Amino acid sequence: MLGSTHGTLTTDSRRARVIACGEQPSPVVHGRPADVDDLDVSGRPLYADVPDLDRFFRPESVAVVGASDAEGRPNTGITRQLIAWAERVGARLHPVHPTRQSVFGIPCSPSLADLPEQVDLAVLLVGDPLPVIGELAEAKVKFAVAFASGFAETGAEGAAAQAHLAAAVRRAGLRLLGPNTNLNAFEKFRNDLDGPAIALITQSGHQGRPVFAMQELGVRLSHWAPTGNEADLETADFISYFSEQPEIGAIACYVEGLKDGRSFLLAADRAARRGVPVVAVKVGRTETGARTAASHTGKLTGADTVVDAAMRQYGVIRVDGLDELQDTAALLARARAPRAEGVVVYSISGGTGAHFADLATAAGLPLPNLSAPKQAELHQWIPEYLSVTNPVDNGGHPVGDWRGRKIIDAILADPEVGVLICPITGPFPPMSDKLAQDLVDAAEQTDKLVCVVWGSPVGTEAAYRETLLGSSKVATFRTFANCITAVRAYLDHHRFVAAYRSPFDEAPRTPSPSFRKTQALMRPGQQLSEHAAKQLLRAYGIRVPREQLVTSAAAAVRAASLVGYPVVMKASGAQIAHKTELGLVKIGLTSASQVRDAYRELTDIARYEGISLDGVLVCQMVERGVEMFVGVTHDQLFGPTVTVGLGGVLVEVLRDAAVRVPPFGEDQARGMLGELRGRALLEGVRGGPPVDVDALVEVVMRVQRMALELGDDIAELDINPLMVLPRGQGAVALDALVVCR
Repeated sequence: MLGSTHGTLTTDSRRARVIACGEQPSPVVHGRPADVDDLDVSGRPLYADVPDLDRFFRPESVAVVGASDAEGRPNTGITRQLIAWAERVGARLHPVHPTRQSVFGIPCSPSLADLPEQVDLAVLLVGDPLPVIGELAEAKVKFAVAFASGFAETGAEGAAAQAHLAAAVRRAGLRLLGPNTNLNAFEKFRNDLDGPAIALITQSGHQGRPVFAMQELGVRLSHWAPTGNEADLETADFISYFSEQPEIGAIACYVEGLKDGRSFLLAADRAARRGVPVVAVKVGRTETGARTAASHTGKLTGADTVVDAAMRQYGVIRVDGLDELQDTAALLARARAPRAEGVVVYSISGGTGAHFADLATAAGLPLPNLSAPKQAELHQWIPEYLSVTNPVDNGGHPVGDWRGRKIIDAILADPEVGVLICPITGPFPPMSDKLAQDLVDAAEQTDKLVCVVWGSPVGTEAAYRETLLGSSKVATFRTFANCITAVRAYLDHHRFVAAYRSPFDEAPRTPSPSFRKTQALMRPGQQLSEHAAKQLLRAYGIRVPREQLVTSAAAAVRAASLVGYPVVMKASGAQIAHKTELGLVKIGLTSASQVRDAYRELTDIARYEGISLDGVLVCQMVERGVEMFVGVTHDQLFGPTVTVGLGGVLVEVLRDAAVRVPPFGEDQARGMLGELRGRALLEGVRGGPPVDVDALVEVVMRVQRMALELGDDIAELDINPLMVLPRGQGAVALDALVVCR
């Protein structure tokens, strides 16, 4: 392989550096050090390592370092809770304290070295856990929990202390939860609830309370991982582990900041492969939220548009509020895959049905009209003057007798119906009691999803507390919005999983010939000239206009005749970022005299502005098409990202763009175009022809290959405009900007 003549690392050397642990801990895959087949072309892992956390959540033996039974001491309450937890999980607990003979009647060891047995888990109730890490290593402890605060959440000095702690943990060969965590992992979980469970991951313990409290509504929880500052164990580790546990039906996350974007994507990929839904609240949508999150956990929040896109790429369901988190996770954990995607709204009030149907349709839920035969069947029990197309309005009275159950069964029997939603805006006994019971009984007899919105603000009614919440088959909500959010996530998730193909399986592992061709073009820390940038694109098979770089007016005239009039002339130099604003672009030149004059004017402007040129480009003029842009930027969390959107001046005015994190497949590239507000331009407007979308997608995929292979070398790549020509004619990169790292 050719290395860069300018000191840039080759791909193979970058891969070797990662494996050799020269920059960071060596990646681990399936419990062993990663080899070249486990890494992509840039040396990053392709598969998530799944930590064996069984002994963390269900240890056989536990040491409590700093245990206390002195009244009034904070450690005393924690010790008492840990003793109760150890009894529940069947673990032997060993207090550790240098001056105590016993704690709560349990014999106490003066140090970890004096423990009567090797322990699985050590809980550190000390202000500074760093000095204890070496002792844990000598005692061969597998896991530790550090509650201490004062680390990365406090600023630069705390971040440095956390880095030292993390390094010590790596050297010790143990896994650490925290610091700045809490006792949530040791909560008392109900063991009398059936069905698939929710596993909970939170960086702020208090934010998980609403989900944990759902046990009182009959929703099963199995684990709670309060990750804190994530000096070692992070959200991604727990997602990977939970996705492998057969009893877990959904993973609910409250995320303030991601420790490592790649690890998060690999964990999400593992969950997607297993079909386990991940529902997340990710703070940091706004500058204020991002700043607050950073001060709390000391992590990068990442550009929110990139975080949002990355989550959607791998099927992570992002919700905004804790109420949405609990309702959506509960539905996804408990509901089986839909038999059909049609949603029917069934109510006793035309107003209620119309209101809910409006909101559901606006949110994108499919509300198909019921067939004529099905409507005729429903009209056996519902008066003819009421609408039963969808929503279905029964008028109220049929609910109170035998007809109510008949109507529900008939709707659920329709093969086009996968979800029945019944909004009950308020209690009206005895009819509401019978309606609730009929819905529960019907749900027990069907494999389709039955949802109820109980709108009463009281929530103490027997129909709600006993009948609806007593059913593990009916999904019960308190608001229209949460019901719609959860049902949309349910349908989206199962659609996503059915079509999911992991992009990591297809990610390139070896560099392409294009990569080798481009190494001599790289200029670390510098911007490439347009001419050099286009050479880079050409090496990766991206079409550029016919053009020549010239250094005299006479050569410009000769070049124009070869390129073919009309032509565009541009100053080309590494210092030029925005040529148009400086007057360094001339378009529509149709004669030799215009070309000579343009050459002189361009070089005069450059000389006046003090801009060094490598020449003047004489380019083919391409006019007929839609201007797009495709680019690569480097995100702090996820590394290289690919963006596509409307180009030319519109890129800064409209900011209409979509982003993906490599690797991704062609389906994702097409999905990016579908997200654009201006996508209709690609289909042809006002009599214009549709453009070559296939060619545009191909450019996006080639740029992605550049991002994967050159991501360590390129800080920014911007093709703008990319002229997408009419269908079948391709796409041409008219201008390009490349800044090397």
